[in-house]
Amino acid sequence: MAPVNIISVHSLTKRFGQVAAVEGISFAIPRGSITALLGGNGAGKTTTIAMLLGILQPTSGTISILGHDMLANRYGALKKMNFSSPYVDLPRKLTVRQNLRIYGKLYGVRNLEEQIENLAVALDLKTFLDRQVGKLSAGQQTRVSLSKALINTPELLLLDEPTASLDPDTADRIRGMLERFCRQNCTTILMASHNMREVERLCDYVLMMRKGTIVDRGTPAELMKRYDRQGMEEVFLDIARGDAA
Repeated sequence: MAPVNIISVHSLTKRFGQVAAVEGISFAIPRGSITALLGGNGAGKTTTIAMLLGILQPTSGTISILGHDMLANRYGALKKMNFSSPYVDLPRKLTVRQNLRIYGKLYGVRNLEEQIENLAVALDLKTFLDRQVGKLSAGQQTRVSLSKALINTPELLLLDEPTASLDPDTADRIRGMLERFCRQNCTTILMASHNMREVERLCDYVLMMRKGTIVDRGTPAELMKRYDRQGMEEVFLDIARGDAA
C-alpha cells in the first residue's frame, strides 16, 4: 500500500518583483515522517514554510495539505496543523498558561487543562507556567513555543529551529519527546534546522535548498554517501557553498 502524502507541492514559485525567492519546487511528504528542509540563509526555506501556512500567496504552483487545496480552502487544513518558531513571539504580557489556554480554545481542544498539564510536564514548564512570557529566557520561550504548537495534537507540525537557544541536555530531551510524539500520534513534521546532528537523529528525509530551488534530496544516509561525507554538516557546507557537483 502506497504511503499517504500529507503535503504535496508542485511547481511552487514565489517572486517578489523580479526576485525569485522560491523557483518551481516540487516535493511530497508522507504521513508520520519527519522531513528536514535545509539550506543557507536566503535559500528559500522560510518563504516555503510561509506559503505552506498560507501566510504568503504563491506566485504560481499548487499546495495540497491533508487533502486540502491550500489556495482554495486553507482553513480546512489549518485546524489540523500547527507551527513553532523561536523567532515568532507569543503575547509577551500574558503568562504561559494564559497563552496556552487562548490557543487551546482557538483550536477547540477538549480537556484543555489536562492537555496544558501534560505539556507542562513533557516540556518542563511547570516552574514558570504562571510567569509572563516576556520575562522568560530564550530557551524557556523556545519550549513554550513548542508547547503552543503541540496544544491541538496536530497531524502536521511545521518547525523552525525547534531546539534554538536550548542547552545540549534540554535539546536532547526535546528531540526525544518529538520522536515519541510523532510515533504515538502519527504526526508528520517538516522542520527547518541548522543543527545537522539534530537532522541526522530525527529526520527520515532531507530536502536541500539553494537559491530558491531544491538541489538535492534523500535520506541523511543517502546524502552522506552521495557526497562521500561523514556527516550532514559537511554535506550542508558542500551544497550551501556551491562546491557540490
